[in-house]
Amino acid sequence: MTRIFTTSPAASRRAVLAMMMATASVAGLSVAAHAEDKSVKVGIMSGEDEDVWKVVTAEAAKAGLDVETVVFNDYTQPNEALERGDIDANAFQHKPYLDAQVKTQGYKIVPAGYTAVWPIGLYSRKAGSVAELGDGAVVGVPNDPSNEGRALKLLEAQGLIKLKAGTGILATPADIAENPRQIEIKELDAGIIGRSVDDLDAAVVNTDWALKSGLTADKDRIAQEAVADNPYRNFIAVRAGDESQPWVKTLVEAYQNPVVKAEFDRVYKGTGIAAY
Repeated sequence: MTRIFTTSPAASRRAVLAMMMATASVAGLSVAAHAEDKSVKVGIMSGEDEDVWKVVTAEAAKAGLDVETVVFNDYTQPNEALERGDIDANAFQHKPYLDAQVKTQGYKIVPAGYTAVWPIGLYSRKAGSVAELGDGAVVGVPNDPSNEGRALKLLEAQGLIKLKAGTGILATPADIAENPRQIEIKELDAGIIGRSVDDLDAAVVNTDWALKSGLTADKDRIAQEAVADNPYRNFIAVRAGDESQPWVKTLVEAYQNPVVKAEFDRVYKGTGIAAY
Protein backbone atom coordinates (compact mmCIF):
# COMPACT_ATOMS: atom_id res chain seq x y z
CA MET A 1 0.00 0.00 0.00
CA THR A 2 1.37 3.30 -0.98
CA ARG A 3 1.35 5.97 1.69
CA ILE A 4 0.62 9.46 0.60
CA PHE A 5 2.01 12.18 2.94
CA THR A 6 0.19 15.48 2.98
CA THR A 7 1.33 18.76 4.59
CA SER A 8 -0.98 20.80 6.76
CA PRO A 9 -1.40 24.55 6.06
CA ALA A 10 0.46 25.34 9.31
CA ALA A 11 3.38 23.14 8.32
CA SER A 12 3.51 24.81 4.93
CA ARG A 13 3.70 28.23 6.52
CA ARG A 14 6.53 27.02 8.78
CA ALA A 15 8.46 25.72 5.78
CA VAL A 16 8.06 28.97 3.87
CA LEU A 17 9.13 30.96 6.93
CA ALA A 18 12.21 28.80 7.37
CA MET A 19 13.14 29.31 3.72
CA MET A 20 12.72 33.09 4.03
CA MET A 21 14.90 33.15 7.15
CA ALA A 22 17.58 31.12 5.40
CA THR A 23 17.49 33.50 2.43
CA ALA A 24 17.70 36.52 4.72
CA SER A 25 20.65 34.92 6.49
CA VAL A 26 22.54 34.52 3.22
CA ALA A 27 21.71 38.10 2.24
CA GLY A 28 22.93 39.26 5.65
CA LEU A 29 26.26 37.58 5.04
CA SER A 30 26.52 39.46 1.73
CA VAL A 31 25.76 42.80 3.39
CA ALA A 32 28.22 42.09 6.19
CA ALA A 33 30.91 41.32 3.65
CA HIS A 34 30.53 44.84 2.26
CA ALA A 35 29.76 46.58 5.55
CA GLU A 36 33.12 48.31 5.51
CA ASP A 37 32.37 49.91 2.12
CA LYS A 38 31.30 53.51 2.72
CA SER A 39 30.98 56.77 0.83
CA VAL A 40 32.11 60.03 2.42
CA LYS A 41 32.39 63.65 1.32
CA VAL A 42 35.57 65.55 2.19
CA GLY A 43 35.87 69.32 1.91
CA ILE A 44 39.14 70.66 0.51
CA MET A 45 40.36 73.98 -0.86
CA SER A 46 40.65 74.62 -4.58
CA GLY A 47 44.06 74.56 -6.18
CA GLU A 48 47.02 72.24 -5.76
CA ASP A 49 45.34 70.14 -3.09
CA GLU A 50 42.85 68.89 -5.67
CA ASP A 51 45.66 66.94 -7.37
CA VAL A 52 46.81 65.48 -4.04
CA TRP A 53 43.31 64.37 -3.12
CA LYS A 54 42.83 62.58 -6.43
CA VAL A 55 45.55 60.22 -5.23
CA VAL A 56 44.08 60.03 -1.72
CA THR A 57 40.75 59.07 -3.27
CA ALA A 58 42.39 56.28 -5.26
CA GLU A 59 44.19 54.97 -2.17
CA ALA A 60 40.99 55.05 -0.09
CA ALA A 61 39.12 53.13 -2.79
CA LYS A 62 41.59 50.25 -2.38
CA ALA A 63 40.38 49.93 1.23
CA GLY A 64 36.69 50.10 0.29
CA LEU A 65 36.18 53.78 1.10
CA ASP A 66 34.56 55.88 -1.62
CA VAL A 67 35.73 59.49 -1.20
CA GLU A 68 34.05 62.40 -2.95
CA THR A 69 35.89 65.70 -2.64
CA VAL A 70 33.91 68.92 -2.30
CA VAL A 71 35.96 71.94 -3.35
CA PHE A 72 35.73 75.29 -1.57
CA ASN A 73 37.21 78.70 -2.35
CA ASP A 74 36.59 80.38 1.00
CA TYR A 75 38.26 79.28 4.25
CA THR A 76 35.12 79.94 6.29
CA GLN A 77 32.97 77.48 4.34
CA PRO A 78 34.43 73.98 5.02
CA ASN A 79 33.83 74.05 8.78
CA GLU A 80 30.33 75.42 8.35
CA ALA A 81 29.55 72.65 5.84
CA LEU A 82 31.01 70.01 8.18
CA GLU A 83 29.00 71.27 11.15
CA ARG A 84 25.80 71.20 9.07
CA GLY A 85 26.46 67.65 7.90
CA ASP A 86 26.83 68.60 4.24
CA ILE A 87 30.24 66.92 4.28
CA ASP A 88 31.74 64.21 6.52
CA ALA A 89 35.24 65.62 6.93
CA ASN A 90 37.47 68.43 5.76
CA ALA A 91 41.19 68.91 5.27
CA PHE A 92 42.44 72.48 5.07
CA GLN A 93 43.17 73.94 8.51
CA HIS A 94 45.54 74.01 11.47
CA LYS A 95 44.65 73.90 15.17
CA PRO A 96 44.86 77.63 15.93
CA TYR A 97 42.41 78.31 13.10
CA LEU A 98 40.02 75.59 14.27
CA ASP A 99 40.28 76.80 17.88
CA ALA A 100 39.31 80.31 16.78
CA GLN A 101 36.38 78.95 14.76
CA VAL A 102 35.18 76.81 17.66
CA LYS A 103 35.38 79.79 19.98
CA THR A 104 33.44 82.14 17.73
CA GLN A 105 31.06 79.73 16.01
CA GLY A 106 30.64 76.98 18.59
CA TYR A 107 31.53 74.22 16.12
CA LYS A 108 31.89 70.68 17.49
CA ILE A 109 34.77 69.69 15.22
CA VAL A 110 37.96 67.82 16.13
CA PRO A 111 41.23 66.83 14.42
CA ALA A 112 41.42 63.23 13.20
CA GLY A 113 44.87 62.93 11.60
CA TYR A 114 47.70 65.22 10.48
CA THR A 115 48.42 65.93 6.84
CA ALA A 116 51.08 68.59 6.20
CA VAL A 117 52.53 71.89 7.31
CA TRP A 118 53.24 74.94 5.21
CA PRO A 119 55.80 77.00 7.16
CA ILE A 120 54.89 80.67 6.85
CA GLY A 121 57.67 82.81 5.39
CA LEU A 122 58.89 86.37 5.13
CA TYR A 123 59.34 87.31 1.47
CA SER A 124 60.97 90.32 -0.15
CA ARG A 125 62.07 91.46 -3.59
CA LYS A 126 63.85 94.50 -2.20
CA ALA A 127 66.00 92.93 0.50
CA GLY A 128 68.17 89.85 0.30
CA SER A 129 68.00 89.20 4.05
CA VAL A 130 66.25 90.38 7.19
CA ALA A 131 69.32 92.45 8.07
CA GLU A 132 68.94 94.39 4.82
CA LEU A 133 65.46 95.65 5.72
CA GLY A 134 65.88 99.33 6.47
CA ASP A 135 64.46 101.32 9.36
CA GLY A 136 60.82 102.15 8.76
CA ALA A 137 60.39 99.23 6.36
CA VAL A 138 56.78 98.47 5.44
CA VAL A 139 56.01 94.83 6.17
CA GLY A 140 52.71 93.22 5.18
CA VAL A 141 51.02 90.61 7.38
CA PRO A 142 47.78 88.62 6.89
CA ASN A 143 44.82 90.27 8.58
CA ASP A 144 42.94 87.15 9.74
CA PRO A 145 43.36 86.39 13.48
CA SER A 146 45.32 83.13 13.46
CA ASN A 147 47.67 84.01 10.61
CA GLU A 148 48.31 87.56 11.79
CA GLY A 149 49.50 86.29 15.16
CA ARG A 150 51.63 83.71 13.39
CA ALA A 151 53.18 86.40 11.20
CA LEU A 152 53.99 88.64 14.15
CA LYS A 153 55.60 85.71 15.96
CA LEU A 154 57.85 85.22 12.93
CA LEU A 155 58.83 88.90 12.93
CA GLU A 156 59.60 88.62 16.62
CA ALA A 157 61.72 85.52 16.06
CA GLN A 158 63.71 87.52 13.48
CA GLY A 159 64.33 90.31 15.99
CA LEU A 160 62.28 92.93 14.13
CA ILE A 161 59.75 93.46 16.92
CA LYS A 162 59.06 92.27 20.45
CA LEU A 163 55.58 91.31 21.61
CA LYS A 164 54.15 91.88 25.07
CA ALA A 165 54.88 89.14 27.60
CA GLY A 166 52.28 86.38 27.53
CA THR A 167 51.01 87.27 24.09
CA GLY A 168 49.46 84.21 22.51
CA ILE A 169 49.05 83.02 18.94
CA LEU A 170 46.29 85.55 18.27
CA ALA A 171 48.60 88.55 18.63
CA THR A 172 47.80 91.80 16.80
CA PRO A 173 49.90 94.91 16.13
CA ALA A 174 48.47 96.31 19.37
CA ASP A 175 50.50 93.66 21.21
CA ILE A 176 53.84 94.98 19.93
CA ALA A 177 55.84 96.14 22.96
CA GLU A 178 59.06 97.11 21.19
CA ASN A 179 59.69 98.17 17.60
CA PRO A 180 63.29 99.48 17.55
CA ARG A 181 63.49 99.75 13.77
CA GLN A 182 60.08 101.42 13.48
CA ILE A 183 58.77 98.71 11.20
CA GLU A 184 55.39 99.69 9.72
CA ILE A 185 52.96 96.79 9.86
CA LYS A 186 50.45 96.74 7.01
CA GLU A 187 47.51 94.35 7.41
CA LEU A 188 46.24 92.76 4.19
CA ASP A 189 43.99 89.90 3.16
CA ALA A 190 45.91 86.61 3.05
CA GLY A 191 44.91 86.05 -0.57
CA ILE A 192 46.20 89.46 -1.66
CA ILE A 193 49.37 89.89 0.33
CA GLY A 194 51.51 87.61 -1.83
CA ARG A 195 50.68 89.62 -4.94
CA SER A 196 51.50 92.85 -3.08
CA VAL A 197 55.13 92.04 -2.29
CA ASP A 198 56.42 94.39 -5.00
CA ASP A 199 54.61 97.28 -3.31
CA LEU A 200 56.05 96.46 0.13
CA ASP A 201 59.53 96.10 1.58
CA ALA A 202 58.61 92.61 2.75
CA ALA A 203 55.56 90.51 3.53
CA VAL A 204 54.73 87.49 5.63
CA VAL A 205 52.89 85.14 3.27
CA ASN A 206 51.29 81.76 3.81
CA THR A 207 53.19 79.22 1.76
CA ASP A 208 50.23 78.14 -0.36
CA TRP A 209 49.51 81.76 -1.29
CA ALA A 210 53.20 82.37 -1.94
CA LEU A 211 53.14 79.53 -4.44
CA LYS A 212 50.03 80.94 -6.13
CA SER A 213 51.65 84.38 -6.27
CA GLY A 214 54.80 83.17 -7.98
CA LEU A 215 57.05 83.68 -4.96
CA THR A 216 59.82 81.13 -4.52
CA ALA A 217 61.73 80.00 -1.47
CA ASP A 218 65.13 80.18 -3.17
CA LYS A 219 64.72 83.61 -4.72
CA ASP A 220 62.29 85.59 -2.57
CA ARG A 221 62.11 84.12 0.93
CA ILE A 222 64.36 85.77 3.53
CA ALA A 223 63.03 84.02 6.66
CA GLN A 224 60.81 81.11 7.63
CA GLU A 225 59.22 79.92 10.86
CA ALA A 226 60.62 76.80 12.52
CA VAL A 227 59.18 73.45 11.44
CA ALA A 228 59.94 71.48 14.63
CA ASP A 229 56.98 71.40 17.06
CA ASN A 230 55.06 73.66 14.71
CA PRO A 231 51.50 74.24 16.04
CA TYR A 232 50.27 75.02 12.52
CA ARG A 233 50.25 71.49 11.15
CA ASN A 234 47.16 70.88 9.03
CA PHE A 235 44.89 67.92 9.60
CA ILE A 236 41.79 66.04 8.53
CA ALA A 237 38.90 67.16 10.73
CA VAL A 238 35.58 65.48 11.53
CA ARG A 239 32.58 66.14 13.73
CA ALA A 240 33.14 65.35 17.41
CA GLY A 241 32.07 61.77 18.00
CA ASP A 242 33.10 60.56 14.55
CA GLU A 243 36.84 60.45 15.24
CA SER A 244 36.69 56.78 16.34
CA GLN A 245 34.67 55.63 13.31
CA PRO A 246 36.45 53.00 11.16
CA TRP A 247 36.07 55.09 8.00
CA VAL A 248 37.98 57.94 9.63
CA LYS A 249 40.95 55.67 10.29
CA THR A 250 40.79 54.45 6.68
CA LEU A 251 40.66 58.03 5.38
CA VAL A 252 43.65 59.12 7.47
CA GLU A 253 45.66 56.08 6.42
CA ALA A 254 44.76 56.78 2.78
CA TYR A 255 46.40 60.20 3.13
CA GLN A 256 49.37 59.14 5.23
CA ASN A 257 51.14 56.88 2.76
CA PRO A 258 54.15 57.10 0.42
CA VAL A 259 52.10 57.27 -2.79
CA VAL A 260 50.26 60.39 -1.62
CA LYS A 261 53.44 61.92 -0.21
CA ALA A 262 55.14 61.55 -3.60
CA GLU A 263 52.28 63.43 -5.27
CA PHE A 264 52.25 66.03 -2.49
CA ASP A 265 55.98 66.68 -2.96
CA ARG A 266 55.53 66.94 -6.72
CA VAL A 267 52.66 69.41 -6.42
CA TYR A 268 54.03 71.64 -3.69
CA LYS A 269 57.68 71.57 -4.77
CA GLY A 270 59.04 71.64 -1.23
CA THR A 271 56.90 74.54 0.00
CA GLY A 272 54.80 72.11 2.04
CA ILE A 273 56.11 69.34 4.26
CA ALA A 274 54.41 66.08 5.29
CA ALA A 275 53.56 66.39 8.99
CA TYR A 276 52.55 62.90 10.17
